[in-house]
Amino acid sequence: MSLSHRAGYVVGVLITLLALVCQARVHSHGRFVRTEGTRFVVHESDFVFNGFNSYWMMHVAAEPSERHKVSNTFREAAGAGLSVCRTWAFSDGGNRALQISPGVYAERVFQALDFVISEASRHGIRLILSLVNNFKDYGGRAQYVEWARNAGVNVNGEDDFYTNPTMKEYYKNHVKKVIRRLNTITKIAYKDDPTIMAWELMNEPRCQADYSGRMVNGWVQEMASFVKSLDNKHLLEIGMEGFYGDSMPERKVNNPGYQVGTDFITNNLIKEIDFTTIHAYPDIWLSGQNDSAQMAFMQRWMETHSIDSNRILKKPLVLAEFGKSNKDSGHSLGARDQYLITVYESMNKFERTGEGIGGSLVWQLMGEGMDSYGDGYGIILSQHASTRAVISVQSHKMTTFGRILLGRKH
Repeated sequence: MSLSHRAGYVVGVLITLLALVCQARVHSHGRFVRTEGTRFVVHESDFVFNGFNSYWMMHVAAEPSERHKVSNTFREAAGAGLSVCRTWAFSDGGNRALQISPGVYAERVFQALDFVISEASRHGIRLILSLVNNFKDYGGRAQYVEWARNAGVNVNGEDDFYTNPTMKEYYKNHVKKVIRRLNTITKIAYKDDPTIMAWELMNEPRCQADYSGRMVNGWVQEMASFVKSLDNKHLLEIGMEGFYGDSMPERKVNNPGYQVGTDFITNNLIKEIDFTTIHAYPDIWLSGQNDSAQMAFMQRWMETHSIDSNRILKKPLVLAEFGKSNKDSGHSLGARDQYLITVYESMNKFERTGEGIGGSLVWQLMGEGMDSYGDGYGIILSQHASTRAVISVQSHKMTTFGRILLGRKH
C-alpha cells in the first residue's frame, strides 16, 4: 500500500470513526458472555469481537504513578472499537509479585488487578484473564517447581507441574484466590463480574515429557473441573497455541514441523472447556522461510482450526495471539499494516462461510513510555495512525457481522 493510499485510508476511517466506535462499544456489561454452539452470545445477540493483548497491565498498575498507562491504553483501544483484552492474572515471585510464595499475596498488586478490571469495565472492554504462565516470565511453571523443591518435594523438572500433587495444590489455591477475590474498587467479586469474559488455565501450555498431549490433557481435565466448581458463570479456555497431537495423526502435517506436547482436538473436547484458541507466529516458527510462505502457513493454520472447531469440537474459536514483529527482516509499518489486513480479511472470509473465527486478539497494545515491556510486536495506537485505522475498520466489520447474525436469527 503506497503512502498516499495509506493516508487516504486513514482519513476515510477517521471521518466515520466516532459513529463506528459508538456502535462497537455498546456492551451490556450486566450480562455474561456465553456460548451457543460455535458462537459467542451476550443475552440473545451474537458477540463477535476484535480485541487485543496487553499482558503487562497488572504489573504496571502495581505502581500507582504508572496507572495512567493502563487507562490510556483502554481508552485508545475502546476508541478503535476493540472490545476484549487478554491479560495476566498472575505474577509468581520476583519483582511486583502478586503471589510472593505459595498462598502469600501482595495486597497492593491485587489492588492493581482490581484497578485493571474496573478500568476495563469503565471503557466497555471485557477481559480474558490468564492464571499461570508456561514460561519463566512472571514466574510460571519454573517458579512453582522452585517453591515445591524449597518445601522438600522431589521434583524432576517443570513437566512435573502437570502431575505433582503439591504443585497442583499450589495452582488450585491460586485459582481459588483469584476467582473469589472481592474487587476493592467495584465491590464485585471476580466470579460475579461480567466484565471478565473468560478464565484461561495457562498461557501456552507445553510439555516435553509427553508430546502426545495426554499428560497435559489429564491436567486440563482436572483443573477445568476445579475452575467450574468455583465459577460456572464465566467461560473457560486452555490458552493453547493450537498444535495438533497424536489423536488425529493426519492433522500433524499442519504443525510447523514439530509438536509441543498438546493436542488441539482432545484437549479441547473436554466438556468444561467452552472455546478453543490458537496463537500464530509464523515469523518465529518458520523463521527461515520468506513472507509468502509464512503467510500461506498463517492462512492454513486459521482455516484448519476453524474447520475443526466448527465441525469436530463444535465450539467457538479465538485467534488469541498474532502479530508482526519490528525485528523481522524488511520490517516497515506498512508491512505490518498489510499483514494485519491480510489476517483480518482471511478471518472475515471464514465468517462469511459460516465456519468463522469468533474473535481475534492482536499481540500487543502498549502505552507510550513502555519500552522496557516491548518485544518487537508492540502497537501504540496514539503513535501509529495507519495501524489504528486498520484495526478500527476490522472492529466495525466484526460489529456488522454480529448484526447480520442477529438478523438471521429473526
